[in-house]
Amino acid sequence: MTTSDELRLLPWTGPDGKPCFLSTDDSDSYMSRLADNTESVQLGMATELLDRALDMLADTDTQPDDLRLLATDLTGALRDTLRVANSRGHRLATPE
Repeated sequence: MTTSDELRLLPWTGPDGKPCFLSTDDSDSYMSRLADNTESVQLGMATELLDRALDMLADTDTQPDDLRLLATDLTGALRDTLRVANSRGHRLATPE
């Protein structure tokens, strides 16, 4: 890795569940754009899931199995959102 390379946490994990990183000096590379697009999709899906959760929680007829599935989906969305936030936080310029 050269001094101009950026180490970026990618918005997905490897097959063993460990974080994936991209080392690049080109923030417009194919992999960087793919990661940006994936992050955008993940955040959009989390927003839609939050709206669905609010509707389900307001409905007194929501069944326990539906709430369990909602909790599972929310857990995955939160994991993805935290990974995006962590990745973006690492990319913020730090004052020297």
